[in-house]
Amino acid sequence: MRDQTAGRKELRGDCGNCFGLCCVALPFARSADFARDKPAGSPCPNLAADHRCGIHDRLRQQGYTGCTVYDCFGAGQQVSQVTFGGRDWRGAPREHARLMFEVFPVVRQLHELLWYLTEALALPAARPVHPELRRLLERTEALTGGTPEELAALDVPAHRQEVNVLLLRTSELARAGVGGRRKDRRGADLMGARLKGADLRGANLRGAYLIAADLTGADLRGADLIGADLRDTDLTDADLTGAFFLTQPQLNAARGGAGTRLPGSVTRPVHWTAHR
Repeated sequence: MRDQTAGRKELRGDCGNCFGLCCVALPFARSADFARDKPAGSPCPNLAADHRCGIHDRLRQQGYTGCTVYDCFGAGQQVSQVTFGGRDWRGAPREHARLMFEVFPVVRQLHELLWYLTEALALPAARPVHPELRRLLERTEALTGGTPEELAALDVPAHRQEVNVLLLRTSELARAGVGGRRKDRRGADLMGARLKGADLRGANLRGAYLIAADLTGADLRGADLIGADLRDTDLTDADLTGAFFLTQPQLNAARGGAGTRLPGSVTRPVHWTAHR
C-alpha cells in the first residue's frame, strides 16, 4: 500500500517520464487560459519531438496559463511507463495512440482519488474510518494497474461516488474538532465574494465557487476544500494550515504570496510573487 509519509511524490506529474500526454490527449479552447484551440488527440504545436514543452519557461507570457495550473497527479508517467510499458504514441499504430489518449484521463481521475484517500489516512481525526479508507485505497491502486482495455471500460463515476461517501465522512470527523462556527458553504456561489479576514475555520467549502474571491488574510484552518474552484482567488496572507483535500492544481489557479500559510501536502506555486 502507498506510504502516506513519502510526500505523495508518485502522485505528482513527472514530465521526464511521460510522453507529453496532457499536451496531446486533452482538448483546450482559446480563452484566458489558452492562446488557441486544440482538439483532443492532436499534439499542441508547442510540443517538441522529445515530448518537452518548447515554451515551458514562458507559458504564462505566451497565453497558456492553463498549462501552468494543470497537474496530472502522476497519471502521465503511470500510463506511459506502466500501462503501456514505455511504448510511445509517436509512430505507433493509430489504435495504440487512440487507446493511450483514452486511458490517460481515466488514470488521472484514479490518481486524484488516490491523493484524497492518502490525505484522509493522514488525518488523525479520521481514524474511525481508516480501515475503510485503506480498503478503498488498495482497490483504487489495483484499478490503476489494469490493462488499457480494462481502464478504458472502467466505470469511473461509480467508483468516485463510493470514494466520495467515505471522504464526506472523513470531512465530518476532521472538521468536528476545529474551532469556529464550521460554516457550511458546500457548492456555494462565492464568485467575487469579499471575504477578507473571514473566519472560515473548519468550513465546508466542497465544490464552492470562489473564483476571483477576496480571501486575503482569511482563516481557512481545517477547512474542506475538495473541488473548490479557486481560479484567481486572492489568498494573500490567508492561513490554510490544516486545510485538507486541497490539490496543487487548485492552488496553482489561485493568487497568493510569501505570507500565505499552506498545508504540507502542497507547495507554493512558483508564479506567486514573493512580495505583493
